[in-house]
Amino acid sequence: MNLMNEISISDPKVADAINREIKRQEEGIELIPSENYTSRAVLQAVGSVFTNKYSEGYPAKRYYGGNEIVDEIESLAIERAKELFGCEHVNVQPYSGSPANQAVYFALLNLKDKFLGFNLTSGGHLTHGSHVNFSGKNYTCVSYDVDPKTEMLDMDAVRKLAIKEQPKMILSGLTAYPRKIDFKAFQEIAEEVNAYHMSDIAHIAGLVAGGVHQSPIPYADVVTTTTHKSLRGPRGAMIMCKTEDRLHDLYHSNSKKNLAQLIDSAVFPGLQGGPHDHVNAAKAVCFGEALKPDFKVYAQQIVNNAKALAEELMALGIKLVSNGTDNHLILIDMRPEGLTGEGKLIQNALDHAGLTVNKNTVPYEPSTPFNPSGIRLGTPAITSRGMKESEMKVIASGLARVIKSKGDLTVSAKVKEEILELTKEFPVYPGLAIFK
Repeated sequence: MNLMNEISISDPKVADAINREIKRQEEGIELIPSENYTSRAVLQAVGSVFTNKYSEGYPAKRYYGGNEIVDEIESLAIERAKELFGCEHVNVQPYSGSPANQAVYFALLNLKDKFLGFNLTSGGHLTHGSHVNFSGKNYTCVSYDVDPKTEMLDMDAVRKLAIKEQPKMILSGLTAYPRKIDFKAFQEIAEEVNAYHMSDIAHIAGLVAGGVHQSPIPYADVVTTTTHKSLRGPRGAMIMCKTEDRLHDLYHSNSKKNLAQLIDSAVFPGLQGGPHDHVNAAKAVCFGEALKPDFKVYAQQIVNNAKALAEELMALGIKLVSNGTDNHLILIDMRPEGLTGEGKLIQNALDHAGLTVNKNTVPYEPSTPFNPSGIRLGTPAITSRGMKESEMKVIASGLARVIKSKGDLTVSAKVKEEILELTKEFPVYPGLAIFK
C-alpha cells in the first residue's frame, strides 16, 4: 500500500482536507508573494522518516545518539547553502523566518538596545520593529520609511537617521517593498555609525540565488532568510553570517565567541531545542535544486512576469505603489478607486474569482493593518507553474475587473471561469493522485 494513502484509512477527515487543498491549489492562481510550490522531491523529504529523529546540538556535537545520518543531511544542507550564496557560515536550524530574526537579535543586542528597521506599513516585516512584535517590545526600534512622493527608499534619509540615532544595528530587507534594496549602501551607513548590519532577504532569496538581485552577502554582517517563498523550498529558515565579528571589541569584548559562534549559540540552546531534521533534509534538496542552471532561468522569469503584470495593471488604470516593480512583488494602492480601508473586501472578492492575494498596508496608510488600502501580489508561484508574460495579461484583466467593480461577486464569478481555463493549462503537480 502507498504510504501516503494510509492517511485516508487512519483519518478520512484529514485526507479529505488535503484533497480539497490540492484542488484549491490546482484550480486557483496563487499571487501571495510569500507562497510558492515546492518540487515533489521537497515534499517527499518533508514527509520522510527524518521526522522521527531528535538531534539537539550541531553536527558531531549532539546530545542524542543515532545521529550519524542526520549529521550528513544537515552538513549537506550547510555546504550547499554556502555554495549557493557564497557565505562563510550557515545555520540551517531555524524553524522559520521570525525565529531566525529573533536569534540574531539575541546574539547581537541587549534588551532595549536601539536598532533601525523598515516601517511595517511601508514594506517592513513585523520582526523589523513593530510595536506588537517581540522586536518592538524588547528593543528600541527607530523606523525608516519611504519617500512620500516616490514611495521608494531614500538612502540619504536613512543615513541621516542613523547618524542622529546611533543604533547598534541596522536592518535591511523587505516584505512588501517592490523595489531593489541597495545592501552596499546600508553597509556603508552601518560602518559609519559602528552598527551591525542585519539583512532579511526572506522574500528575495531566490532572486539573489538566481543572480537577478544584488546579494547582501558581501556586505551584511548577518543575513537571514526563509527557505520557502522565492527559494521554492520547505517552510523553514536559515542564518548566514561572516565568521569574525568586526565589532567584537566594541560590543562583545567580554566574550570569546566569534560572530558565527554567537549566532549558533543564540539558535541553540538560546532559542530552540532539537532541529526539524525532515525539514533540513528538504532544505538540502531545495538548495541542490537552486544550484542547477535552470534555477537562474526561473529567477529571471519571476522578475519578467512581475514587470509584465505590473505594466498590464497600470495600463488598465490600476495604481501601483512606486509605479512598478524591480523584483517579484507588486503592491496595489486602491485609494484612487475609492477603496480606502477595503483591502479585506477586495481580497475576499478575488478569492471568489480564484485569485489568491493578501490585503496589505500602503505607504502612509490612512486605515488599519486589518482593513488596509492595498493588495499585495507576487509572481513566484505562477512562475513555478510555467506561466510567462502572455498569461500575465489574463491575470491582470481579472484583477482589474474585480477591483474596479468594488468587489462585485458577479464579476468575480465571471473571472473565476477564465481562471479555471487558465489553470488547466498549467497544473501544479501533473498527475498527482489524490488520497483514495
